[in-house]
Amino acid sequence: MTSPHDLWVFAYGSLMWRPGFAFEEVEPARLTGYRRCFCIFSVHHRGTPQRPGMVLGLDRGGACRGIAYRVAAARAAETRRYLREREQVKGVYRDVQAPVELIGASRREVSALTFVAERAHPNYAGPLPVSTQARLIRAAKGISGANLDYLVNTLRHLNDLGIRERELERLLAMVGPQPAGRAGGEGISATAAALVAAARSQPLPLRTLGLDARRRFLYRLRLDGGL
Repeated sequence: MTSPHDLWVFAYGSLMWRPGFAFEEVEPARLTGYRRCFCIFSVHHRGTPQRPGMVLGLDRGGACRGIAYRVAAARAAETRRYLREREQVKGVYRDVQAPVELIGASRREVSALTFVAERAHPNYAGPLPVSTQARLIRAAKGISGANLDYLVNTLRHLNDLGIRERELERLLAMVGPQPAGRAGGEGISATAAALVAAARSQPLPLRTLGLDARRRFLYRLRLDGGL
């Protein structure tokens, strides 16, 4: 039974295949006004401050297909806390309530919590050329593995969900057809590891990221109230 106090969450990246919270209902959904793209520098999970990688974010413009989860009102507060801890470690994502169209059986609009790119954050990459994105992804590795494997696994999961992302497919093609075909899977693939090693001597194609500037966004982790 639904309640007006239930929480809807719009997922566009790893939350689609690894939500990590309990939910009552799930439907395919569309968010208009934002698009899924590689617009966030990763200096922890898929890169380092010296060799940043790139991860997905929601940036303004276009539309994004994803998944909407309905969380029971009794679990809403704990789910918000969990998502804050998971999504706002560096403060590069900002929580918003946005109108989301459910495109499954119900065909209705709900207000859903989602996380969009914080454009004022130093880790916001903006609209980098696809060639620059490919160079960064090819050369980066963080504590969660190689950036190339992240890209390949993302596209495979989206394909499993029936979601076609031509922009991400073009990005993968820029990395190279052979590496793209051999990367992905659990851990660090041998192909991705070899590309990272080969790129160590190449110059970084962008500015250095400032740690002090990033610190001013960490207040989001200390909020005691809702997101």
